[in-house]
Parts: sequence; C-alpha cells; structure tokens
Amino acid sequence: MTKSERADYVVRKLESLYPETPIPLQHEDTFTLLLAVLLSAQCTDERVNQVTPKLFAKARAPAEMAALPVSEIEAIIRPCGLAPRKSRAIRELSGILLEKHGGEVPASFEALESLPGVGHKTASVVMAQGFGEPAFPVDTHIHRLAQRWKLTSGRNVGETERDLKKLFPREKWNKLHLQIIFYGREHCTARGCDGTRCEICRALFPKRRRRVETRKG
Repeated sequence: MTKSERADYVVRKLESLYPETPIPLQHEDTFTLLLAVLLSAQCTDERVNQVTPKLFAKARAPAEMAALPVSEIEAIIRPCGLAPRKSRAIRELSGILLEKHGGEVPASFEALESLPGVGHKTASVVMAQGFGEPAFPVDTHIHRLAQRWKLTSGRNVGETERDLKKLFPREKWNKLHLQIIFYGREHCTARGCDGTRCEICRALFPKRRRRVETRKG
C-alpha cells in the first residue's frame, strides 16, 4: 500500500469501529474543558475525571477559580501529578482570563498558548473539542500509531502533527484524532502491540515481522 492508501484504510476502519467520538474529559464549558486538558498532562483521563468534579464544586468559572488559594487548588488536584505547577497555572490563567478576555476562554491558538500551562497540544484540544475549529492534537498514542502505520517520519509530536495534517482532509481532523486515540488505548497499545499484532497493523503490513521502535515524542 502507498501512504495515501494506508491513510484511506485507517479512516474507513476507525469510522467503522468508532462512529461516535465522545470527548473523554468530562466538562461543562470551554473553561472547565481547558482546565481538564491542562490537568491531563502526564495523567490519565480517568484520573482527571475523578478529580475535576471536586475542583469544579469549589470553582467552575474564572472569577471563582482566581479567588481560590493556590494551596487549595493544589490539594484537590494532587492525584493528577505535577500539582504545584498545575495549580499555579490554573490560578494564574484564571486571572488572565478575567483581565484580558472578559472572563471567557479565547478562541484562538495564539491567545490560548499565551496562557500559563497551556502549550500547543492543550490549545489544539480546546480549539477542536471546545470550539469545533479544525485541529489535530497529537499525543503519545497518535505519535506511536502514526509511526507504526508509516503515516509519518516525524521525530517528535510537532513533526507528526504536520505530516498528519497534510495527509488527512481538514474536515476529518477533529474526529480522527479522537478515533486514533481510542484505537491506541484499546488495541494498539504501547506494550500490547509492537506494530505487528493489532488488526490495523496486520492489515497494513501483513509481511512485517520486526517490531517498530517508536521515536519518543
């Protein structure tokens, strides 16, 4: 198969497996989505979904969050890891939203990425899942699978994102990035598949015998 043919197969297969793509992180609006995505760095969605109800019971809007002591935020989000850094970022970005954006989450990559604790991937998730703007957030699952399926030669998540955006139609980005994540968690896991075991890996590369070494993203 050519790269284009592999991409077409991936789209068809994932659409059959995951016709619906519910957003994994529980949230109520763009602000709570932003905080949930920030908390998900180096933490599972399941753990974040256990923590955020407690956090949002205390504060679910920028004004309320900015009024909380950092120590109180940190105590709540500690199970998510990196609590000192994340709690400071949550408090600071809440204040910035009040001061510069009228208490609203801005709908632009530039404004989002200027907020404390918000990198390109977090901004991409918020733009895609919160505002419906085309984006292709690349996490470790997508980076791993894109390499196993030879859809990219990217040495990091940034290069992988660039390659996938060129390969797939813009209108498919938002749904497809979730479909790949779902498949990576369920079938083509870091340890459960090495590029030769899962259904898509076998279909794309039936003669492959050697494991695929994933370049760290």
